[in-house]
Amino acid sequence: MNLNIRELSSESADFRSELEGLLAWDSVSDDAVQKAVTEIVEQVRVKGDEAVIDYTNRFDRRQVSAATELVISRDELAKAKERVSPELVASLEAAAKRVFDYHERQKQPSWQYQEEDGTVLGQKVTPLDRVGVYVPGGKAAYPSSVLMNVMPAKVAGVEDIVMVVPTPDGFVNDIVLAAAYIAGVDRVFTIGGAQAVAALAYGTETIPKVDKIVGPGNIYVATAKKMVFGVVGIDMIAGPSEILVVCDGKTNPDWIAMDLFSQAEHDEDAQSILISPDAAFIKEVKASMERLVETQSRKDIIKVSLEERGAFVHVKDMDEAMDIANIVAAEHLELSMDEPEKWAEKIRHAGAIFMGRHTPEALGDYCAGPNHVLPTSGTARFSSPLGVYDFQKRSSIIYCSPEGASSLAKIASPLARGESLEAHAMSAEYRLLKED
Repeated sequence: MNLNIRELSSESADFRSELEGLLAWDSVSDDAVQKAVTEIVEQVRVKGDEAVIDYTNRFDRRQVSAATELVISRDELAKAKERVSPELVASLEAAAKRVFDYHERQKQPSWQYQEEDGTVLGQKVTPLDRVGVYVPGGKAAYPSSVLMNVMPAKVAGVEDIVMVVPTPDGFVNDIVLAAAYIAGVDRVFTIGGAQAVAALAYGTETIPKVDKIVGPGNIYVATAKKMVFGVVGIDMIAGPSEILVVCDGKTNPDWIAMDLFSQAEHDEDAQSILISPDAAFIKEVKASMERLVETQSRKDIIKVSLEERGAFVHVKDMDEAMDIANIVAAEHLELSMDEPEKWAEKIRHAGAIFMGRHTPEALGDYCAGPNHVLPTSGTARFSSPLGVYDFQKRSSIIYCSPEGASSLAKIASPLARGESLEAHAMSAEYRLLKED
């Protein structure tokens, strides 16, 4: 199969504008989606279970008559696990342990220190009370998404984890439910779409209100998450999956071709880019891709993805490759080269960095340990992977001794009066010691 993948050269006069055009992605929903989601969210907020049942029956083609039919208990999750093959269960359990162990190292303890006058300052770190996890449903199975979203919440100490997953036409995916059981999800509701997000944000008679909503979804889910942000916390608004491979030309071209396919097969909007200073190697990779794509069950999706948003980028050297990698700020960055540790020091913006020729991004998706929920569409410039810190909040601790309060009052009072806030000043001045 011939693949018409665009080729860019850093020596081109229009390279920067061509690169910006390649990376451009508008994840904002159109007016029709915005209008539909606004109505759904408002109806769920006002009518609760009634609206959730109505939208579930309408969009997922079900015949639910009571909200209790939407609930899957821990016992039912355990039964689903028993219906999954032992080999797959073993893989789920091994992946869950690796993800848990990695995130254990992210835990942030509370801390405090005491000043000479006895004043104590510090920070108290506490977990969120309840979290909602959105998992795409239907025949597509994303058990890895369950593990990646739930395990850091468990490590953080969240006591109540609620999962929502749509079941179109009543199809229940045992693999997803098995992952929920292994990860320690407390309750599952078989709902999806904007109505699920609204139910988690506002609560209904049956579905509890959560403190934060995490997990991927379609444009309706993303739009609903934007809309309820502020009522609840959210993780991020994710765009299409993306990979940037930087290679020195010494890796097996078949390996690189398959690494690029691993993102392209997600959907037509996914983005796969290869950067290399070796023009001959780029040609070898393209030849591998044209040969190997025929072996892929999702070859039609891969072809559209690569031709619409994929690219080969030829650069003059590896230093320039690193500069461009920082401009791209990719969700997944593979450094397939000699001495990847040295080159990784030059990377400032990336969701996850996969180092060396034997570290494909696919391992990170499932079981390496670090989270696969990553910033997309250049947001790695200011965002981080999902982690334990997303399920913890921090409270400042301030405990003044009499001497400390008096000392601080001397600083606070002039500042307060400078802002014309007399009560602030007097509140501080009341703590002045007589000798002061």
